[in-house]
Amino acid sequence: MKVFSTRKEISLYYESNGIPSPGFVPTMGALHDGHLSLVKEAAANCRPVGVSIFVNPTQFNDPGDLKKYPRTLDEDLRMLDMVMGPDDFVFTPSVEEIYPERDTRVFDFGNLGDVMEGLHRPGHFNGVAQVVSILFDIVKPSKAFFGQKDFQQLAIIRELARRYFPGIQIISCPIIRESDGLAMSSRNRRLLPEHRSKAGIIYETLKKASEMAHDKSIAELKTFVTRQIEQTPGFRIEYFEIADEMSLSPIYSKEEILENRHYYGCIALFAGEIRLIDNMEFTL
Repeated sequence: MKVFSTRKEISLYYESNGIPSPGFVPTMGALHDGHLSLVKEAAANCRPVGVSIFVNPTQFNDPGDLKKYPRTLDEDLRMLDMVMGPDDFVFTPSVEEIYPERDTRVFDFGNLGDVMEGLHRPGHFNGVAQVVSILFDIVKPSKAFFGQKDFQQLAIIRELARRYFPGIQIISCPIIRESDGLAMSSRNRRLLPEHRSKAGIIYETLKKASEMAHDKSIAELKTFVTRQIEQTPGFRIEYFEIADEMSLSPIYSKEEILENRHYYGCIALFAGEIRLIDNMEFTL
């Protein structure tokens, strides 16, 4: 695989090798098997494949969280070298390369960006839209691959592509989980041992709630999930919502259910000081 750190290097590589629009996997590094599953899916559908590693400062509403975000570039490159081919490439730009000047663009995604994560992390999705739009302009992919763990982000990026990049197909890929069900995340490596050992409760709770969904009210499901998480030492729920996958609007009673829609239970919580998210489809 090739490793590039500037826009110019990518442009020259395309020109000199007649590179068609590649498959693309944007990441913030600290890679794990979930990321590698996206790369493998991209490789099965596209050639070549491009992967970006860039910790985007504009999507962090907490400066402390940005500072603590794990940066493991050498390890990431070793992992990618095992699954990428000689014509594939990794883009590892600096902040100055992505943002040569301050990005003042403001994206309005309406309800998609106002609920759940948007409500609790103001400015987050604007930063996501800024960096993804820049990366799409640089890499010019035909398809881009994203994990379903970031359920709301996926909806935002689909809308971004619909508005501004209609030639790019957004491919969603399944959540990859640890043996105890914990959704793989770069943040997991920051969990303290006493919290990591109990983190399987998130998946267990979502699974049980999804099994109860047909017979219980929305309020009962929310009470159950909150109680299960918060009776676990060191765990504190931020929100649990059941949302329509199209509008992302949380529902509060089963009378709001629409035909031919899929609904997902979406959770955000703190395990100690580490914020985790997950989701699962609910059949209501």
